Amino acid sequence: MAGLATAVRMASRGHEVTVFEANTYPGGKLSEIRLGGYRFDAGPSLFTMPMYIDELYTLAAPEKTPRLPYERLPVVCHYFWEDGTRLKAYGDPVAFSKEVEAVLGEPAGRVLQALEDSRFKYEATGRIFLERSLHRLETWLSRSVAKALPKIPRLDLFSSMDRVNRRFFTQPKMVQLFNRYATYNGSNPYKAPGLLNIIPHFEYHFGAYYPQGGMVAITRHLMDLAEEKGAQFHFGKCVDRIEVQNGRAEGFWVDGQLHRYDRVISNMDVFFTYRKLLPDQPAPARTLRQEKSTSALIFYWGIRRAFPELDLHNIFFSDDYRAEFAHLARGEVYADPTIYINISQKCDPADAPEGSENWFTMINVPFDSGQDWDTLIAQAREQILRKVSRMLGTDISALIECEDVLDPRTIESRTGSHLGALYGTSSNNRMAAFVRHANFSHKIRDLYFVGGSVHPGGGIPLALLSARIVDELIFL
Repeated sequence: MAGLATAVRMASRGHEVTVFEANTYPGGKLSEIRLGGYRFDAGPSLFTMPMYIDELYTLAAPEKTPRLPYERLPVVCHYFWEDGTRLKAYGDPVAFSKEVEAVLGEPAGRVLQALEDSRFKYEATGRIFLERSLHRLETWLSRSVAKALPKIPRLDLFSSMDRVNRRFFTQPKMVQLFNRYATYNGSNPYKAPGLLNIIPHFEYHFGAYYPQGGMVAITRHLMDLAEEKGAQFHFGKCVDRIEVQNGRAEGFWVDGQLHRYDRVISNMDVFFTYRKLLPDQPAPARTLRQEKSTSALIFYWGIRRAFPELDLHNIFFSDDYRAEFAHLARGEVYADPTIYINISQKCDPADAPEGSENWFTMINVPFDSGQDWDTLIAQAREQILRKVSRMLGTDISALIECEDVLDPRTIESRTGSHLGALYGTSSNNRMAAFVRHANFSHKIRDLYFVGGSVHPGGGIPLALLSARIVDELIFL
């Protein structure tokens, strides 16, 4: 996503842009899988902050490429607990707070207070630290930073997300629901700073959306937009090495040929950018040693039945969330994992045969540190099927018509994510945002970095913002 957005931006500025992609398809994690009559979005499944897509169309002013069509979801997610509790998280904050009070007994006012706290933290810091480079002096000398400094005591930099959520809620299920937002960037809510409680604001203020044609439609539209503005794409072309001469990136080598450019922008995981593409250059050892984010184990299941109680986004919670994250921190897969099921067929009926559903079934797992993944996958599959079957009162295993699997090993091999970490590094300490790699090289001129492994972080909105930051570094 960051590479596509950067191509749109650079081409719209009048530059000649060439994109070299190691895979035979665009989009990286944001691609698709087809099994029989089923279609699955392969990676990211939640679409928030659509204005970052819209601003690319505004910048490009295309004559042919239509804007990406998307619709706001009335219900963000359906939540399920083992005791039979079920909750609809409405996209409207007031409706959501009333539903929480009716189902869980948590006063609606507390929900609105938590969302107000999320808004405050975003407005105090989000525009500064997500939309600008943290590695330029002018950012820190800006008026907006000066205005933010008095608000630091209210940002919960020294409290964990869990502690902040327990401050707002007395109902354990609500604490667990808001703790879940740590997983949006592969972090641990019992370690990550409370500042990350800005994340609910993305969903309940800006909204959660579904793009027509599935998440992969974002990839297709941005590719079309980049090509309309003149960007050229070469697929199945792996860059071997970045050429550095006299402290400047002059181009890179592909298939034994040197391609020269005025500027080089890497959307590759920053770890592999240094280890593979810059083997003779000093690497930022501290940055590359940072704690990795969690990874994912995904089962793509074609299910021969419709479940009206399920929606586009569904969460089946673990009974012991703290134990689940303790296992993840030790590099283990918990026996009672929280399960996320995405069913795009709920919005796009053509994604599955009539009367059937396409289940993107995911659990959080640790990054790859040499675990016996074949054994862990078999165990997790059984645990997931047993849990979901129990909570839905139906034998799910008997309904699976087709299956594919994505695990940390294949996430790394297909997308170049080091150790299969979905978001590069975690945000499990309060300084994490400041030690992410910058969007430019301090030592090599005309070399820039975009994507989820550099500032401002992982996920579609932040990857798109990394492209905007590079745009501003070059042109402003």
